[in-house]
Amino acid sequence: MHSDEEERHRMVKEQIAARGIKNETVLEVMRNIPRHLFVPLEFHRDAYADRALPSYGGQTISQPYIVALMTELLHLTKNHNVLEIGTGTGYQTIILANLAREVYTMEINPDLYEMAKSNPLLKACSNIHFIHGNGYRGYPPAAPYDAVIVTAAPPLIPQELVNQLAPGGRMVIPVGDYSQELQLITKNADNNVNITPIIGVRFVHMTGEP
Repeated sequence: MHSDEEERHRMVKEQIAARGIKNETVLEVMRNIPRHLFVPLEFHRDAYADRALPSYGGQTISQPYIVALMTELLHLTKNHNVLEIGTGTGYQTIILANLAREVYTMEINPDLYEMAKSNPLLKACSNIHFIHGNGYRGYPPAAPYDAVIVTAAPPLIPQELVNQLAPGGRMVIPVGDYSQELQLITKNADNNVNITPIIGVRFVHMTGEP
C-alpha cells in the first residue's frame, strides 16, 4: 500500500469514523479519493491532516471530517441529482460524483472554475456538470434537486436554493457571518421546510449577489 493510501485510510479511521460518521459508502469513497491531488502543491504533506487547508484565491479546502459530515447528511443514492454551490478545487465534487447520479457544481471564481474543469480526475467523471455563475441563484435549468450542498457561508439561507430543492430533498449549508452554524434543510412532500442545526463551523463567506 502506498503512503498516500495509508494516510487516507488513517484519515478515515481516526478523523471521520471515530467521530461518528457511519455511512460506509461515504467512508469508502473518502478512502479512495486522493485528497492530496486537490490541494495546492505546498500543502500536499498536510492533505490528510485533521484541518482545513488554504486553497487558491483566498478560498479553503474543508476539513475532511466536515466534508464527510456534510456528505452523510445528504443521504445520497445513485438516483439523486445534486447541486453543489462552490466547486473550489473539486474535492467535495468528486466525492458527490461517486455517490449520486448527476452533480451540477457552480463556482463564481473564474480561475477556480477553469481549474476544476481541467482537472483530469474530474474530467473523467461524466456525471459532473460545471457551471460558472452566482451560487445565490442556483441553477434552475436542472432543478429540482434531490440534494443541495453549499460550501461557503451566506448570512442567510438563499431562498432560491430552497425553491430548487425537490420535495423530499435535503440541503446542507453553513449559515452566518462571524458566528456560523451548519444547518440541514429538509423539504417534505407538501413543500414544508424544516431547519435543523448541526454544529458550529467556520467557512469562507459566500460571494455573489442574493
